[in-house]
Formats: sequence, structure tokens, C-alpha cells
Amino acid sequence: MKAARLHANNSPFVIEDLPTPVPGPGQVLVKIAGAGVCHSDLHIAAGEIPGLPLPQTLGHENAGWIEAFGPGADGNGLEIGDAVIVFGAWGCGHCRYCLGGAEQLCDAYLWSGMGPAGGYAEYLLVPSIRELLPIADLDPVQAAPLTDAALTPYSAVKKTLPFLVPGTSAVLIGAGGLGQFGIQFLKLLSAAKVIVVETDPGKRELAESLGADVVVDPRADGAEELVARHAGADGAAAVLDFVGIDATMKLGAAAVGRRGVFVLVGLAGGAVPFAFQQVAAEARFMTSNWGSHSELEEVIELARRGDLVSNVEQHPLAEINAVFERLERGQITGRAVLVP
Repeated sequence: MKAARLHANNSPFVIEDLPTPVPGPGQVLVKIAGAGVCHSDLHIAAGEIPGLPLPQTLGHENAGWIEAFGPGADGNGLEIGDAVIVFGAWGCGHCRYCLGGAEQLCDAYLWSGMGPAGGYAEYLLVPSIRELLPIADLDPVQAAPLTDAALTPYSAVKKTLPFLVPGTSAVLIGAGGLGQFGIQFLKLLSAAKVIVVETDPGKRELAESLGADVVVDPRADGAEELVARHAGADGAAAVLDFVGIDATMKLGAAAVGRRGVFVLVGLAGGAVPFAFQQVAAEARFMTSNWGSHSELEEVIELARRGDLVSNVEQHPLAEINAVFERLERGQITGRAVLVP
């Protein structure tokens, strides 16, 4: 099979011929229809996420068709040829997090494309049928980004819902691949006023088309005051930061109101002072890490109902290096999907 391999940090991917995996006991082989290109893979390629062995086949947003079952693999109602989406946060299956339905928090760190080979290839070896969810009539190429670009903001937004009663506001920072879904989930699931902060004019325009009530360019004069004015006298009940640099966290921390919540999703490594005198009274600060199996099922259902707008551009696997260059320059408005 063809696979795009990363041999060294800060180097191009190399398209190689590798043996097609043969599923062992309990495993499933999936023929890849599409693999979404996530910004976190930029951090991996740059060596900013330590401990990952190289060479490596990245790619954790995957969908396709069941190709083969290994010995003893229980299809659980799925059959060869069925279209499926791959839950990428593989865990040990036995710890209290996995057994509690939060496999993405498992210490095993066996995520697709971050240890085990990922989906930037023609085939993907999946450790268990439990990691596959049927997608029925959804196009698997369009559905691939649901596994992270949609799942991660869905889980983050769900954490804010108890705070977003009618009359409140939510500030969403960064309307990129994940933030665009975050806007939609805030509008679908809450009654809050949605204020989007985004530097790119094309993404600001898209945010408006997705239902954002207010869109702010953080580089404009008085941007922080403008966000505060639109958030209202009580401040924002929830802030979701999909960027995570010092500047965005500072803006978000200033916007969150009393008893509000700040949810950090972005992996850019920023920080903000957390002191009694520097944040609103009883405000909560937390991270949100991917999402669960059940949350992915909910995302798939929203997509099947036609409630989600996915901005997907397809590229052949051979164009992976050009796609990564465009992603690093911020030139991909939605999600790029690599098609073998």
C-alpha cells in the first residue's frame, strides 16, 4: 500500500510502498476513503509533541470501509464493505477512564497516528471493532473530519452548556477547522449570543454565515473593549479558545465573567496568569481533550440530520506536503482531507 511517512521532524513526508497490514486477533482492517489533516499534526511534524517514534504514518481523522476482520473479531453488526468512521483516541480498554467511556483520557496513549500507524495511507489497522462507528449514508470523505474537527469542539461546547442560559453570551476564539464546528454547536445547542474572534477575514465571513452574532478582528483597535461590550455587563458566561497562544488566552480571560467558564482547546502552548485578583470571581478554567465514543455518535447523528456544514477540500495523498504548507500558512479555511 501507499503511505505518507514522516521520517524526521521539520522534514517533508515521503510517499512509500509498505506491506498492507494483515489484521490479527480482534483487529479490523479499514480501507481509507479520506483522512483529515489536523493542525495538531503540524505540532507533531515540528517535534513539539515529544515521545512519538519516527518514522511515523500520521493521520487521526479517518473514515472508510471495512476491508477485513482479524481472527475472533466480532463484527457487532458491521460487515465487510460497510462505511465507517474511526474513533481515533485508542486506549487500553481496561482502565477506569476507558471503562467509563472516556478512552481519550487513557494513559496508554495509543492514538491513531500518534504511536500506531495512522490514516495517511491506503489502509488503516484498527485494534478493535469498538473503535468503528457506522455512518450509513454519509460520504466517508466528508465524514472523516467529524472524528476530531467536529468531535473536539462538540465535547468542549457541551462542557459550557450549563453556563449558557438564555440571556448569556459565549466568546469563541479562532474560527479555523475546529472553531467553525464550535460556532455551529453553540448555535444548535445553546441560547447564548455567540461572539467570534478571528484574525482571518475569510474565516470571519464564514463565521457570520454559520450564525455568529458578532465577529471581531482581534487586531483592530479596541478589540478587547468591543468583545467586552458585546458580552454584556456580566461578561461572557463561557469562553472557548481554539488557538491557545498568550494573546488569545489573555483576551479570553478578560472576557469571562463571574462564575463563567474558560475552556482551552488550542495546543499552541500559551499561558495566562491565574490569580485571585486577575480573573473574575469564581470563574473556572479548564482544558478539553478530544471527545468520547458516545459524543462522536451524537456528532454523527447531527451530521446525518443535515444540521452541520462541513467545509471540506479534497486532495490526493501525494499532495500531502503542499497541504501541510498551506495549513501552516493559514490558507485552509475549513478542513483538508487526503484521499489515497
